[in-house]
Amino acid sequence: MAGQYLQTHFTPKVLASQKHYYGREQLVLPQPERDPFTEDEISFIASRDSFFLATVTSEGWPYIQHRGGSAGFLKVVGQNQLAFADYAGNRQLLSTGNLAENNRVAIFLMDYPQRARLKIMGYGRVMDAREHPETARLIAGPAVEKIIERIFQIEVVSFDWNCPKYITPRYTAAEVSEAIEPLQRRIAELEAQIKTRS
Repeated sequence: MAGQYLQTHFTPKVLASQKHYYGREQLVLPQPERDPFTEDEISFIASRDSFFLATVTSEGWPYIQHRGGSAGFLKVVGQNQLAFADYAGNRQLLSTGNLAENNRVAIFLMDYPQRARLKIMGYGRVMDAREHPETARLIAGPAVEKIIERIFQIEVVSFDWNCPKYITPRYTAAEVSEAIEPLQRRIAELEAQIKTRS
């Protein structure tokens, strides 16, 4: 767990819960204001084709939304900065509205086959893509910039890698297709051999 993540989330009530259930509380030392990404986080983020984004409503309720796209659509644009293009959806704009009032966000990224998960917390803001076409081009490329409605930018405070315990491996259609391709090739070879013998 990165230091700032631990310091932020291990509140007095969390520490009291640790002591109640396990007889001790974890030591929390002062940490830097931000935990910078390493190459591990950067490459993991670049390989993801989806994530979950959590914001907070004006009433204090958490709101979680799924985001998906081509691998790498969530981009690391600085040592502690993320960005992604937001396209037309169901027109509810819940995350956008929430961020206008409370800019705290959490992102949850999963790699099911490798049983790995990365949690990120930070401060988010939303930019109207029509007012920032150059940024939209940088984030999504010129081929799709006309359908981008918004750009989400996140100033990362910290992150945490969770253990693989209880993650059920799941595979995309592309991953399954890649895995069975050698088997299909071998089946085709054997079928061809059978045909030549009969």
